[in-house]
Order: sequence, then structure tokens, then C-alpha cells
Amino acid sequence: MELLKLKLPLGVVDQGDVMRLARELGALDDFFVGAAVRKAGSPQQPPKTTRLLGQLAEANGANLLEKSDRAVLKLGLENLIENAPVVHMSFASEPSPKSVEPILDWFRRQVHPQTLLQVGLAPSIAAGCVLRTPNKFFDLSIRVHLQKQAHFLNELISGVVDGR
Repeated sequence: MELLKLKLPLGVVDQGDVMRLARELGALDDFFVGAAVRKAGSPQQPPKTTRLLGQLAEANGANLLEKSDRAVLKLGLENLIENAPVVHMSFASEPSPKSVEPILDWFRRQVHPQTLLQVGLAPSIAAGCVLRTPNKFFDLSIRVHLQKQAHFLNELISGVVDGR
């Protein structure tokens, strides 16, 4: 499992998800360190892990019981926090996770396999979305589309008012 080839499941959307996974791996490490110093036979409750951590481990062929695999995953997640390309998308209302998945999948297939998506809200766009990267800005909202068609819309409205 190579650090730079860390595969992300679609459930890992933004930097917050990456940080939560890193904390979970840290909690697992702490549990195993504590388990090594406890007396044999004393009751131990392992930390609960999320399905997302299991998916991350499976996608990367990692065994969470192995310290070296956990270390590689944790380093990979830290690298993502520092270096992953982040695309900011703003919508008029909160998109469902199911609607975000195909967008994220497209970015990971077409742009970069470790793309993270920061989803925001901008009610002023009415419909559509606004997309921002560190060096590009795309306003794909209905507001901009209608502004581009203002001349045509004015002609239509004046035709209705004039009775044409």
C-alpha cells in the first residue's frame, strides 16, 4: 500500500472526514498500546470504528489490526489534509449525500483521485451551483444564465405587453 496512492471511498467527501478518520486511527493506536500494558484477562472495550474507516482500510488493502498498516493510512490521511486538491461547490440549498456522490466520483475520475469537495450554501444563486478551485471560478447558477439571456427575455416580455 503506497502513501501517494491512497484510495478514498466516496464517503470521504471533505477535509473534516479525513480528520475524523485520522482521529479514529489514533484512537485505535491508543487502544492497542493500552491493551499491551494491561494485565492479561482484564476486560477491554475496543473503540468503536465507523463504516467509513472500514471502507478506507478495505479500499487500500489495509488490516486495522496491524500497526504498520494503520501508520501508513494515518500518514496518507495527513498527506491528504496538506495536499489534496479541494473543490468548493456552493448550492442554493443543502444537497443530499446521494447527490454529492456522483459529482465527487466524476472529480476523482477526471481530475484527481484524491479530490476533496467542500460543499457550501449560497441561497442567492437560486438554482444551480457555483464552483471554485484555487485558480478558477465557475458560476453555473440560473441567475447568471438568465442575466446572459436578459435581452431575449426583455423582447419576450415586451412582446407580451405590446400584444404581439
